[in-house]
Amino acid sequence: MITDNNKRIAKNTLMLYLRMFLTMAVSLFTVRIVLKTLGAVDYGLYNVVGGVVAMLTILSSSMAPASQRFFSFELGKENNIQLKRTFSLTLSIYFIFGVILLILAETVGLWFLKTKMEIPADREFASFWVYQFSIASFLVTIIAIPYNAAIIAHENLKVFAYISILEVILKLAVVYLLLVFNYDKLIVYSILLFFTTLIINSIYRIYCVRKYSECKYEFYWDKDLFKSLLGFSGWTLFGVFARMLNNQGINILLNIFFGPVVNATRAIASRVSSVVNQFVTNFLKAVQPQITKNYAGGEKVKMMKLVFQSTRFSFYMLLLVTIPILFEANFILTIWLDDLPDYVVIFTRLIILTSFIDLLTYPLNDVSAATGNIKIYQTVAGSIMILNLPISYLVLNMGYPPQSTMYVLIIILSVGFSSGY
Repeated sequence: MITDNNKRIAKNTLMLYLRMFLTMAVSLFTVRIVLKTLGAVDYGLYNVVGGVVAMLTILSSSMAPASQRFFSFELGKENNIQLKRTFSLTLSIYFIFGVILLILAETVGLWFLKTKMEIPADREFASFWVYQFSIASFLVTIIAIPYNAAIIAHENLKVFAYISILEVILKLAVVYLLLVFNYDKLIVYSILLFFTTLIINSIYRIYCVRKYSECKYEFYWDKDLFKSLLGFSGWTLFGVFARMLNNQGINILLNIFFGPVVNATRAIASRVSSVVNQFVTNFLKAVQPQITKNYAGGEKVKMMKLVFQSTRFSFYMLLLVTIPILFEANFILTIWLDDLPDYVVIFTRLIILTSFIDLLTYPLNDVSAATGNIKIYQTVAGSIMILNLPISYLVLNMGYPPQSTMYVLIIILSVGFSSGY
């Protein structure tokens, strides 16, 4: 049984790496072309304007770990009836959540976009439509989250690799069409990305409905299950909100103090970090369902062994991938982008350093998620992340450069980890 589980983890990891290499290659290529086509200002605007909606998307995606955890738990107990009920209730919650966040996006979010963001006057019209299509992408994405969670819970991760082939083709088509169309390229880019999101998430839904019986929606209501889902999601939401507030809040601060060009710089550095982190997250994504299923099956010793083995392996993997980037960032980024924006090298190095500190907290996160006891962990971790924003504001207000926000984050994370969180 242990051998079968290890084989499944290895197979799923390989499939996720195939997916990662496909998306990574296209991502690195498309960023270079899109940056040249849009220009630094428009590329920065897309990331900061779309980021306002991304805050709402991240809030909704906080339910994803809860969904996957509850699905994996019921699969571990082999309770198919409760699994179907959990899926249906989760989908209902997502629909309600989507409606609420849509209202917030079109009121508070739109007000913030028009009154607080630093947007050039001649790009206000384009920014408005970028925002609207970002909202549309957000709605499509949150409805698809339970289906993605079901695939992960079933450990059928080869599906992600197969669908990624289509996603790669669509993203290449987006770049080609962006070069062909003569209309406002920022608006065209946001429209094309919306349709890419719509197609990919629709395929995930169709696959799940046909493959897994629990994914055929039937209205179901259970007060206790609803409380359990929201309780777990609520504390997860706090942790996700803290990260979102830190990430997008810093993005907005940089926009206010330095303008959209620095937003483009941070977006590029974040893209590099995201690609690098996929080496770790893809492996952990393959392991996490087994961790929860081991706990549900009463195999706690095996669960803890898997948690520490996976964390140690992830650390060495991240170290292997990032050493060349840390030491030769300027050379690598120049090959990729040709003309480097200001601060992009230092931002890239510092964001990667935060990934190492973050990785050390994964054992606590995995165990708390599997057991469902996430209150203390998420409260402490979230509070540490939120603390970064006001300190960064004070530092920038004192005249320090953009990268000072990363130094603040590294210090806060280091202090938090050394104190035991």
